[in-house]
Amino acid sequence: MLDGILVMKFLHLICLIYWLGGDLGTFYASRFVSNPNLSVDARSTAFTIMMGCDQAPRICMPLIFPIGFELAVQLGYIELGQIWVGLIWLVSFAMLGMVLAIHFSHDKSFIPLITKIDYYLRIFVIAGTAAFGIYTLNNDNIIADNWVSYKILIFSALVACGLTIRIKLKTFGPAWGALMTTGPTDEVNKTIANSLSGARPFVVLIWIGLFVNSAYGLHLIG
Repeated sequence: MLDGILVMKFLHLICLIYWLGGDLGTFYASRFVSNPNLSVDARSTAFTIMMGCDQAPRICMPLIFPIGFELAVQLGYIELGQIWVGLIWLVSFAMLGMVLAIHFSHDKSFIPLITKIDYYLRIFVIAGTAAFGIYTLNNDNIIADNWVSYKILIFSALVACGLTIRIKLKTFGPAWGALMTTGPTDEVNKTIANSLSGARPFVVLIWIGLFVNSAYGLHLIG
């Protein structure tokens, strides 16, 4: 018979692995996407690989928090009613649903609306997790161990980094469309390169955040 806590630990670990691994693949492939010395076909192939790898962190980000939160509740690190835990799962599944809709139905007319809702939902998640983390650091009626609060605050920062990456990549889409339709130009190549290079520091920050949260989870620090 499976132990529920062990299953949650396993799923939490799998989310970490695929989030970090997918980010590494996306980061590496982006170097070829922005390389003006490669043919358009080669860059298009690299783009397909980049977007495929990027789906792993996009899926794992909304799942890793509710799994970790549920695990913390079951282990007694967080004292919170099930209605609040259920709300966290609901918001997370809503985010996951929008991620999948945008990926698999990107050419549908409703996608711009879904994308906008997803954007503001992530702002809500950033604000909510940050406020909860700060509150629990100053009040021990919900979380007694500060390392749990730090993990929540770091997760809030990770979502903020992801949203910043999206903002940095706003010019990438139109430039990439121009590359695919009319071919490379100095301006198009520069826009693509600048957009991707502007996003990379925040990818690195996400890696650092995942490393630190892993250390907190293993009680290496805290």
